[in-house]
Amino acid sequence: MDHATTLTTPPVTRPKFSWRRALPWLIPGFLIVLWQVAASAGWVDTQLIPSPLAVLQDGVTLWQSGELPKNISISLFRATTGFVLGGSVGFVLGMLNGLSKTARALLDTSIQMLRNIPHLSLIPLVIILLGIGETAKISLVTIGVMFPIYINTYHGITSIDPELLEMGRAYGLSKRALLTKIIFPGALPTILVGVRYALGVMWTTLIVAETISSNSGIGYMATNAQEFMNMDTVLLCIVIYALLGKLSDLIAKALENLCLAWQQERSAS
Repeated sequence: MDHATTLTTPPVTRPKFSWRRALPWLIPGFLIVLWQVAASAGWVDTQLIPSPLAVLQDGVTLWQSGELPKNISISLFRATTGFVLGGSVGFVLGMLNGLSKTARALLDTSIQMLRNIPHLSLIPLVIILLGIGETAKISLVTIGVMFPIYINTYHGITSIDPELLEMGRAYGLSKRALLTKIIFPGALPTILVGVRYALGVMWTTLIVAETISSNSGIGYMATNAQEFMNMDTVLLCIVIYALLGKLSDLIAKALENLCLAWQQERSAS
C-alpha cells in the first residue's frame, strides 16, 4: 500500500508591530498633523507659517534643482570634519590628563578656563584671524565639540574604581594592559555620553556659523530665504536640522549598543 507524503509549508511569520518603537514619533507626528490642520483651516497665516505640505513641496523643488543636496553635503562635511578634529583633541587631552597627574596639573586649569568661555563668543575673533572661509566654520565646530568630549573622557578615567586598578596590578598587568582591559572599558560609557552631547553642540555651532558668515550650507539657505521672506525654505531648513540631529543621535545610540554590548551580556548572565 502506497503512503502519500504530505508536505507542509511552515507558517509565514509576520513581524509584529511594536508600539514602543512608534512612541518616539507620536508627538512629532501629532504636531505635524496639527500644523497641517491649522494651516488648512486658516487658523494661522500661511504667509508666515506655511503648511507642512508646502514645506515638503519646497524641499522637493530645491532637491530637484540640486541646491538642497549641495548645501546639505557642505554642511555635513563641515560638521563631520569639525567633530572628528574636536573629538580627537578632546579625547587625547582627556586621556592624557586623566592618566597623568603631571599633565593634569599643567593643562587642566587652562583647559577649564577656556571651557568656560562661550565658544560662540569667539566668532568675531575667528573671523578676524581666519576670515569667513571653511577654516573658520570648521574651527568653531572643533572648539565646540572638543570640551564635552574632553570633560567626559577625563571624568570617566578618573572615576575608575581604585580597587579594580589595584587588583589588576596584583595580577601583574602591565600599564598597557591596565589601560586596555580596565581603564578604557570602564570609562567608555561616560565617553560615549560626551559623544552624544558633543553631537548636539556640533549642530548648534554649525547653525550659528553658517548664518553669520557663509555663502553655502543649510544655515546660509535659511538666512538667504529670510531676506526674501521665503518662509517655506526657512522652515525646511529648520526641519532638516532637526532630522540631522535625530540621525546623529541614532548613530550615537547604535555606537553605544555596539561598544557596550559586553555590559549587556554581563548583566544578562
